[in-house]
Amino acid sequence: MIAVWSAITLYVLAFVAFAYDLSQRASLAPAKQRGTVLVGAATGAAPAPPAPEPAEPSLRVPASERSRRYWARLAIAFTGLGFVLHLAATIPRGVAAERVPWANMYEFALIGTLLIIAVYLAAVRWFDLRFLGVFIAGMVVFFLGGSAMSFYVEVTPLMDPLKSIWLIIHVFVASLATALFAIAAGLSTMQLLRARRERLQAQGEGSVEQGRGYLRTLPNSDALETLAYRFAILGFIFWTFTLIAGAIWANESWGRYWGFDVKEVWTFVIWVLYAGYIHARATRGWRGTKSAWLSLTGFAAVLFNFTIVNLFFKGLHAYSGIS
Repeated sequence: MIAVWSAITLYVLAFVAFAYDLSQRASLAPAKQRGTVLVGAATGAAPAPPAPEPAEPSLRVPASERSRRYWARLAIAFTGLGFVLHLAATIPRGVAAERVPWANMYEFALIGTLLIIAVYLAAVRWFDLRFLGVFIAGMVVFFLGGSAMSFYVEVTPLMDPLKSIWLIIHVFVASLATALFAIAAGLSTMQLLRARRERLQAQGEGSVEQGRGYLRTLPNSDALETLAYRFAILGFIFWTFTLIAGAIWANESWGRYWGFDVKEVWTFVIWVLYAGYIHARATRGWRGTKSAWLSLTGFAAVLFNFTIVNLFFKGLHAYSGIS
C-alpha cells in the first residue's frame, strides 16, 4: 500500500502542476496563436505554420514562457513517476496472489487507473494533450484513492469460475477499452467548453476574450471532437472483443454464452451506447455538442457498471470482494 499511496501523492502533484500550467496558458500564449488548432494530427491537416521570426530573433526564451514549459514538463514527470510507483504496486500484488491482479474491485481499480495513465502518457507523445492532464490526473486520484480507502481487501484465492485464461484476456481488454473511453470523455468535455466559447464569439460577445482565457489555447472544437472520436472507436473495438471474450468465458464456466446476468446486460448496454455514438456521428451527421454528449453518456455507463452494478447488484459476476 505504500507504493499505491506514493503513486497517488505524485498524481496529486501532477494535478497541481497541470492546473498551474493550464492557468498560465492564456496569459503566455501569443495572441495570434490563441484558439488555433494545436493538434494538427487530429484533423488530418498540418498544424498552423509558426509566426514569422522577427528581424533580430532572440535566442532567449522569456522567463514567463520558461516557467510555463517548466510546469508542463514537471507535470508529465510527476505523472511518469507516479506510473512507475503504480506499476510497482500492481506487480507485487499479482506475485503475492500468484495470479493476475484483477479479481476484485480494488484490483480492477488498480489495473484500470494504471492503464488510463499508460494510454495518456503514450498519447502525449503524438498529441499535445497536456491540457487534458488535469482531467486525467484528477480522475485517477479520485478512483485510485477511493478504491484504496473503500475497496481494499487482502489477497484471496480465486473463485472457481475465475480460474481461466479468459480472466486475463477479458478483464485486461475491458480495462484497456475503459482507459481509451476515459481519454475520449476528457476530450469531449473540453470540446463542450471550447464549443460554447466559439458560439459566444460567433454571437459577438466582446467579453469572451477576457474570460476563461485558457480555452483560447485549446484546439478548436472540431479537432477535439475528431480526436475524441478516434479514441472512442479504438475503445469500442476493444469493448467488442470484451463482449465476445466474456461470452466465451461464460460458456466455459456456466455452459451458456448469454444469461441476462446484470453485468452481462450492462456490458451490452455500453456496447450499444458507443455503437450508437459511432453510427450517429458517421452516418447521421451528429456532430458538435450532440456527439460530445453521446460520448459522455457512454462513459457514464462505464462508470455506473464499475461502481453501482458491482456494489449493489447481485449476480454471477459479484466479484467485488466487498462483503
